[in-house]
Amino acid sequence: MARWSSPSPTRLAAIRRYSIAILSVAAALGLALLLRRFEGMAIASFLMAIALTVWYAGLGAGLLAILLSILSVDYFFTPPLHRFSGDISNLPYLVVFTFFGLVFSWFSASRRRAEQQLRQAHKDLELKVAERTAALRRSEALLTEGERLAHTGTWAFNAAKKEVVFSSPETYRLFGFEPVKGAPSFEEWAQRIHPEDRERVLKIFSEGAVDYEKDFRLVLPDGSIRYLHGAGRPIFNASGDLVEFFFSAMDATDRKRTEEELRQIEYYLTEGERLTHTGSYAWNAAKGLVHVSAELLRIFGFDPEQPAPLHAGFRQLVHPDDCAMFDALSERSIREGADLDWEYRIVLPDGTLKFLHVVARPVFNASGEVVGNIGTTQDVTERKRAEQDRERLRQAEQDLQHISRVTTMGELAASIAHELKQPITASIMSAETVLNWLRREPPNVGKACDRATKIIEAGNLAAEIIDRLRSLYKKTPPKREPVAVNGVIRDIVALLLHQAGRHGVSLRSDLADDLPPVIADRVQMKQVLMNLMLNGIEAMSETGGVLMVKSQLREDGQIEISVNDTGPGLPPGKADQIFDAFFTTKPQGSGMGLAICKSIVESHGGRIWASGSAGLGATFHFTLPASPAKI
Repeated sequence: MARWSSPSPTRLAAIRRYSIAILSVAAALGLALLLRRFEGMAIASFLMAIALTVWYAGLGAGLLAILLSILSVDYFFTPPLHRFSGDISNLPYLVVFTFFGLVFSWFSASRRRAEQQLRQAHKDLELKVAERTAALRRSEALLTEGERLAHTGTWAFNAAKKEVVFSSPETYRLFGFEPVKGAPSFEEWAQRIHPEDRERVLKIFSEGAVDYEKDFRLVLPDGSIRYLHGAGRPIFNASGDLVEFFFSAMDATDRKRTEEELRQIEYYLTEGERLTHTGSYAWNAAKGLVHVSAELLRIFGFDPEQPAPLHAGFRQLVHPDDCAMFDALSERSIREGADLDWEYRIVLPDGTLKFLHVVARPVFNASGEVVGNIGTTQDVTERKRAEQDRERLRQAEQDLQHISRVTTMGELAASIAHELKQPITASIMSAETVLNWLRREPPNVGKACDRATKIIEAGNLAAEIIDRLRSLYKKTPPKREPVAVNGVIRDIVALLLHQAGRHGVSLRSDLADDLPPVIADRVQMKQVLMNLMLNGIEAMSETGGVLMVKSQLREDGQIEISVNDTGPGLPPGKADQIFDAFFTTKPQGSGMGLAICKSIVESHGGRIWASGSAGLGATFHFTLPASPAKI
C-alpha cells in the first residue's frame, strides 16, 4: 500500500499561485454574470482577474488566468451562449487579454524587482548602519579604555548655556563623580576645583579667547588633592562668538609627586654638596661641559646665577705648577678610559689658594669608546691646612717629648755618672792587674788574659748604658715596630736602679711570660715607663718604699702595664686632672710629664689611668693593643 507524503514547499507555492488564477477568474465570472446588463463589465472583470493574478501570482498563473478568461467569455458571453464556438471571433479577446497580461506582468516584475532592490538596499543600509554602530561603539570603548589607561578625561562646555554638554567616563572619575548618579551641574564641576585655582580656570571657560594648557588642582570629597594637566581649545561661530570650549584633563598627581621628589633630591644633593664643599660636573668630548653644579662654580669663584664658563675658564685657574699634571691626567682619562683620583691647586683672581680633590670616571658609548667623563671636585683646603697644622703639632709634640727626655736625663745625671763610673772603675782596676801580671818574671800571660776579659766585659756594660741613654736622648722621628714590652721594662729598671737606691726605693718587677709584642715606638714606650717610674721614685724619696712594675695580658687581648708605689697616693679630688697639661703637684714641676704619657699612649691606640687613694700609694695603668707579629 502506497504511503501519502506531504508536497514540497515549492509545489505548494505553485498550487497557491495557480489557485489564485482559478479563484480570480471564478470571481470575475461571477461578477460579470451579476453585472452582465452593463456593457463592458465582463471584459473589465476578467482584466481585473488577470491583473490580480499576474500581480500576486506571476506570469505563469497569469497565462492560466488569460486562458480561463477567454474560455469564460466564449462560453458565457459570446453567442451561441453556453457552448464553446472555437472560431476566430475569440481572437480579439485573446490578443487583448494576452497583451494586458504581458504588460501587467512586466509592470509587476518591475515592481517586484524594484521592491527586491529596495529591500536589498534597505538590508545593506541596515548592515552598514550596524557595522558603523559597532565600529563607533568599538571606537568609543577603545577611547574610553585609552582615557582610563592614560588617566585623561574629555569634556565640552557650552558657553551660552553655561553647562557641560559632554563629559567622558574618565572625567567623572578624575573629578570624583559617579556616572550612575547622573550628570553634575557646571557648579558642581566647578566646586571640585581647588579654591586657589578656581577663578583662573573658570575665567578660561567664560572667556576662552585662546588655547589653554596649564596645571590645576582638585579637592576630592575625601579631602585629598589631585593635580590635573588641562588643555583646552575654544570653538567659535561664524560671528566670532565663543560657542563651546573643548577641554581635556590628564591626572598629573604622580608626575607632580615625582617632580616634588626630584626637587627634594636635588635640594638634598645641592645641600650635601654645599655642606661638604663638593661640586659635580659632566664633560663631553664633543660638547664640552654639559653640567656644572652650583657648588663647583662657587669653589672656582664663579657666580652660580651666571652662565657657567667654558672648560678653558676653569683650566686657567689651575696653579701653574699643576697645569702639566692636570692636562696629562685629563688626556690619559680620555685616551685610556682611566679613572681619576688626584689633588691639585687653583689660584683665584684675588690670589686665594685652594686645594681640590678630584674623583672622576670615564663615560663610554655603545661601541666602548670614551666620550667624556663625570666627576666630583671637593674643596679640601681646610683639610690640607688642618693636616699642616697637625704636622706642626706633631712636630711640636716630638720636640716637647725630646725636651722632656733631655730634662729627665739631666735629673738623672748623678745616677748616670754612677752607672758609668762602675764599669770604668772596674776597667781601670782590671787594667792595673793586667800590668802587674805582665811585669812579673816570667809574665803570667794566662792571668793577664783572664783579667783583660774583665776589661772587655766592663767596656761592653758601659757601651750598653750609653746606648740606652742615647736612645732616650737623641731626636729621631717616631718609628712603629714590634716591641717586646718586658724588654723595655727591664731596660728602664736597669737604668733607674741606682736612682731608686739613692732614695731608698726598691725596684721590683712581675712580668708575665710569653707576652705578644705591641706595635709601638720603642723610645716613646721607654719615655712613658721612665716618667711613671720616676714619679713613683720621687713620691717615695723621703720615706723610701717599693716600686712594683707589672705586665699582663688582659682578656680583651690588650697588654696592661702598671706601675705601683707605696708613697702618699694621689692628691684628693685631683685624680681626673693629673693627666691635664700643666697640672702638677710638684713645686718645680712643668705639668707636662703625665700629659705627654697620655698623648703617647692614646696615639698607640691605648688608654692610661690612675688608681689609689691618699696614704695608700698610687698605681698608674696603661694598655696597648697586642700584635700578632713575632719579634
